[in-house]
Amino acid sequence: MYVVTGGAGFIGSNLLAALEKRGDGALVVCDRLRSNEKWKNIAKREIAEIVAPEQIFAFLDENRAKIKMIFHMGAISSTTETNADLIVANNFNLSLTLFNWCTRHQVRIVYASSAATYGDGSQGFDDEFAIEPLARLQPLNAYGWSKHLFDRRLARQVAGQGAMPPQWAGLKFFNVYGPNEYHKGAQQSVVSHIFPAAEAGEPAHLFRSHNPDYADGGQMRDFIWVGDVVAVMTWLIDQPDVNGLFNLGSGRARSFFDLAGAVYRALGREPVIDYVDTPENLRMKYQYFTEACMGRLRAAGYGKPFSTLEEGVTAYVTGYLTRPDRYL
Repeated sequence: MYVVTGGAGFIGSNLLAALEKRGDGALVVCDRLRSNEKWKNIAKREIAEIVAPEQIFAFLDENRAKIKMIFHMGAISSTTETNADLIVANNFNLSLTLFNWCTRHQVRIVYASSAATYGDGSQGFDDEFAIEPLARLQPLNAYGWSKHLFDRRLARQVAGQGAMPPQWAGLKFFNVYGPNEYHKGAQQSVVSHIFPAAEAGEPAHLFRSHNPDYADGGQMRDFIWVGDVVAVMTWLIDQPDVNGLFNLGSGRARSFFDLAGAVYRALGREPVIDYVDTPENLRMKYQYFTEACMGRLRAAGYGKPFSTLEEGVTAYVTGYLTRPDRYL
């Protein structure tokens, strides 16, 4: 049995599809579906049970002998959420309780961290898992801080040689894009936001740069296709001795202009871009550059190449966004 918290969300539902294809365990989703169309993310899956978050520990206690692995993808992931108490309760306290449960019952766990832990990037993007390097990072929002808080908590536990699950891995997701993100509203990837304009042959809107070191549209991110993210997570199932905190990006920063161009060209069009001012409330917290250092994951044995931006965007546009049924 695999348990996926946040299993009806973007990355969680893509992971479920891959786990179903493996066929080596029943699938349990822990999530809230609410009243939007998030349920469509898991409508095609063969799911054993759907468990509400407040019932998860009772479920785990009742089924602990059956659980092969927990993938903890559930979180408040909005970078604009301002209720820090709510974020801490969900992203730190619940995560720590779940991790401690896995330690007590010796159940393997993979959890979602985030590139938002790196803040403005002034300290680089090296995923060194040690107390002092982590302490130098300064996230720019409450979401990133909550993920960082958990990473630091585990670093202290490892340094003190505390008890741990038989396998644990944290993944610092960079800018992930792909199918089943449609319920995320404003938090969808830029690919999803640009697509309707590109399909209609209209100009896409990108943020104007407010940093003299970057041209308009020249702001850079490490964009990663969700299929590559899922490939790493399923690889970890077969690598029970791999533990640690790892970046999960493509390893190559690309500009938003490149991204927009890839969307238009996947539709057989040339890009048309209009630039708009970055909202003032975001300017002081805006990242102009992110790029994952992927050496540690490679050193751990992951050898599969990551999709290029053009490959991933084309797969998303032609395989999902242009089809009547956009869901995986």
